Amino acid sequence: MKFTLESPTALTIRSVSEREIRIGDRRWTETVALTTQGVLEGWEYKPLESLTGDDFALLLEAAPEVIVLGTGPAHVIPSRELMFTFARLGVGFEVMDTRAAARTFNVLAGEGRQVAAVLYL
Repeated sequence: MKFTLESPTALTIRSVSEREIRIGDRRWTETVALTTQGVLEGWEYKPLESLTGDDFALLLEAAPEVIVLGTGPAHVIPSRELMFTFARLGVGFEVMDTRAAARTFNVLAGEGRQVAAVLYL
């Protein structure tokens, strides 16, 4: 699936397939974390069910208004504790399949919002 919305001031997710995520002109074949400013190289892969708030520390340094979690080809609900972590911090946390998460990231970034994402293949 290709996406066409592009913002001149924000990083754009160009496409998502079963094998890769294309961000700008670069292709990613593993889980990737990003903000509107760039891809975060320090993201360490963990299974979705093992994620905790501490795993998002690098993303939170960018002070996002909302974090979008793309859970792969299907929507997977994370632990309640993870959801509560972001509620306590006052940071929006949206969970959806990765294609929907990529579209959401692009729309929010295009609106000039401070958004971050973690996208699983």
